[in-house]
Amino acid sequence: MPPPKRRTLRRAEADPAVLVEINTTPLIDVMLVLLIMLIITIPIQLHSVNLNLPVGPPPPVREEPEVVRIDVDAAGVVRWQGVALAGPDELAARMAAAAAQPVQPEIHLRPDRKARYEVVAGVLAASRRAGLTRLGVVGSEQFTE
Repeated sequence: MPPPKRRTLRRAEADPAVLVEINTTPLIDVMLVLLIMLIITIPIQLHSVNLNLPVGPPPPVREEPEVVRIDVDAAGVVRWQGVALAGPDELAARMAAAAAQPVQPEIHLRPDRKARYEVVAGVLAASRRAGLTRLGVVGSEQFTE
């Protein structure tokens, strides 16, 4: 029996007909199988939205709160509904009375753009001490210029 022939590996450079590339066909097949499995396992989307609606009588209608307008002018005078206040003590008394109401009023603070910060901060601090929670600064568009 003749000795077996030795096989030698040839280099790709030596034989231009041999192409050294990765065969991507099996990879694409696996990817397509995974895509089909993903599509099958995703739950079908419903075109309706399930809502848990409240049952029973509707809630009582809340009464609209009173709106109190506090103006601070450039001279530092604080006005409650257009009436000038004598000082911080009167402001504190009026805010305490407003906080004691069963439905707290909405406080609309309208400072002038030239009003001193200390006066406006004093009004905000007085409302905080009185326990008023509905406070808004109105007319702030004048400060954007």
